[in-house]
Amino acid sequence: MSATGRPRARKRFGQHFLHDRRVVERIIAHFDPRPGERIVEIGPGHGALTGALLDACGRLDAIELDRDLVSALPGRYLDHGELVVHSADAVDFDFRQLAVRGTALRIIGNLPYNISTPLIFHLLEQRSVINDMLFMLQREVVERMTAGAGNKTYGRLSVMVQFACEVENLFTVRPGAFQPPPKVDSAIVHLHPRRQLLHEVDPADLAQVVKQAFAQRRKTLRNTLRDLLPAAAIEAAGIDPAQRAEQLGLDQFAALANALTARKSTF
Repeated sequence: MSATGRPRARKRFGQHFLHDRRVVERIIAHFDPRPGERIVEIGPGHGALTGALLDACGRLDAIELDRDLVSALPGRYLDHGELVVHSADAVDFDFRQLAVRGTALRIIGNLPYNISTPLIFHLLEQRSVINDMLFMLQREVVERMTAGAGNKTYGRLSVMVQFACEVENLFTVRPGAFQPPPKVDSAIVHLHPRRQLLHEVDPADLAQVVKQAFAQRRKTLRNTLRDLLPAAAIEAAGIDPAQRAEQLGLDQFAALANALTARKSTF
């Protein structure tokens, strides 16, 4: 326990607790929670966002892995509204169970740095029940999510997130807003899942092509995709096999995914 009587941040959980009220107010203003919405907070920590969310919407589901925090949170917000804390790892949690009566979820959270990328991919798989997601992440991760083709930070995360969502990089948060302060800046990102992907593609084939293409960034598509698509098939999709993955836009990845789908259908 800390001097305030609250559980200390645990390094193994990647915890950095937000405490700057001005940052909290900016986040809540952007998220704009309303009564009747099905809101889920991931990693409430000491509850910097929790009370404000409850005051705005009256009911909140929270996903928390740290058992000390799970036991401490409910009694702290009895006067704010109904708080339901789920003791679980968000990376394995089935968010679809919370979308009762077809109500789309609004998800918010200060995500631990050590699980942010796998958690984003997990949530993208369940985007059919999600209205929007607002997260505090390591700034580098947000820059990767929003990067375009040719940018040095453009990669698998960029492509898969942008295919599935409209992405807004809202603002940067400095280390002093947290306790303990992280060694890097954070950023707030707002994701709006698309009801349909940007292109008609098989999601599994798209994921396979993108993952394979970026597995060895310095190699050309001729080499990285040779187990999936021969050079002739890449050319037939309108793409130069001598290019690298970081040079391709979303349209070109869609063309490669469709080429893979077509190739599978011939066997």
